[in-house]
Amino acid sequence: MSTRKSAKSETAKSEVRIAVADQLRELTIETSLDRGEVLTMVSKALTSSTPLVLVDTRGRQYVVPAAKIGSIEIGDIAERRVGFASA
Repeated sequence: MSTRKSAKSETAKSEVRIAVADQLRELTIETSLDRGEVLTMVSKALTSSTPLVLVDTRGRQYVVPAAKIGSIEIGDIAERRVGFASA
């Protein structure tokens, strides 16, 4: 069993969480775009009422209708640590 990190996860710059209207779960997408690029895409989708299209680090596309976007959280990717921290 290997615990190596994949090269694709290292290219992620932002984590985007989208709350979609009429859905219980939110979408969480790791993308290679930075915060500014994601914010520009969201603003454009909302002002023009066109779907928001994001591509994750694995190449999968997510299409969210602008009218269904409840809220969006854009954050940097935090390195996940495993183990116990010393006090």
